[in-house]
Amino acid sequence: MRRIVFFNIPAHGHTNPTLPVVRALTDMGHEVVYYSFGDFKDSIEAAGARFMTCDGFDAGDVDGSRVANDIMASTALIARVTLAMDEQVTRDLRALEPDVIVADSVAFWGKLFAQKLGIPYVCSNTTFAFNKESAKVMGTPLGELLASLIKLPLTGRLLKPLRDRGYPAKNGLSIVQNDEDTPTVVYTSKLFQPCAETFPDGFSFVGPCLRPSDGVVEKSGRPMVYVSVGTVLGGQGDFFRNCVRAFDDGRYDVTLSVGAGTDIAALGTLPENIHAYPRVDQLAVLRAADVFVTHCGMNSASEGLWFGVPLVTRPLTREETGVANRVEALGAGLRLEGDDPENIRRAVDAALTDPRYREGAKRIGDSFRACGGADAAARAILRVAGARDQ
Repeated sequence: MRRIVFFNIPAHGHTNPTLPVVRALTDMGHEVVYYSFGDFKDSIEAAGARFMTCDGFDAGDVDGSRVANDIMASTALIARVTLAMDEQVTRDLRALEPDVIVADSVAFWGKLFAQKLGIPYVCSNTTFAFNKESAKVMGTPLGELLASLIKLPLTGRLLKPLRDRGYPAKNGLSIVQNDEDTPTVVYTSKLFQPCAETFPDGFSFVGPCLRPSDGVVEKSGRPMVYVSVGTVLGGQGDFFRNCVRAFDDGRYDVTLSVGAGTDIAALGTLPENIHAYPRVDQLAVLRAADVFVTHCGMNSASEGLWFGVPLVTRPLTREETGVANRVEALGAGLRLEGDDPENIRRAVDAALTDPRYREGAKRIGDSFRACGGADAAARAILRVAGARDQ
């Protein structure tokens, strides 16, 4: 039996892909201990892991926009969180003696704990794998990159308290960037991953790890359109009202997943062919859908493509834009050119009538299923755990 410790951030998009991997490991008879946050306790325990809370560590306020775009802010956050957890988690890990630590690519404190204590480390990467070649394809802004490089020497002083506690933290880049020898589990296929051929063998492209879903959505004789543009950003009421106007002629069955932040009543009286919900069983809906209008978050895009559903993409963030670019490059969907009803309807009509989009989506979905999923991820983690004995 192996003992595996996971670390993650409080985000469904980073946690959900790991849960089938946890279940695969525990079904094999291994012990999994999972450091996360209270909102995820039930789902982590349902997967068979022992939950360890990261709530209660006083790491101060987090300005998400600054952390995402400012290497100084992100370095300060990493140092603050790691130092807040240091005493308790270090003591836990010394008692647990794990065979391997698996940390999300953004849960940098997991990587730091592994380095400090000399425990083998696996990076869990729920987005596209990143190197200088894939960065070119995904379009990292040059100005942003230069700003980070200019500030890089200044990050060293922010990390001095970490070095004083035994962490090998030279500068911000040394923490956030893995070297090519770092074993990494990537939840996509080599086909969907930009520049996959530039990554070494230690990168295991295992495909999406989808949760089980027994839900069934009945279809009428009309094509079915599913619309969901994510739950992180609110204020999407105008977009959903435009969707209602785009499809009020009754030719398509339409399911709108509007999120908790959108008032369904404010959408007005819905035609009989359009249904709106705060949330849905997305896998069940996608199994029946003919086209998916999506913000193109990595998980949502992968779930749609798994079922061979062509995508109409409406990215809202840089990461989502990178995913949308890849979808278009592989011919599995097209970009929404505007939020008005005419553009929404035009894009959906194109996705439904041009067979090339469905063929492209099916090709990617086939590549996902060939990767091995949660079992392949579990085997990759266990290889690293077993290497410690050699």
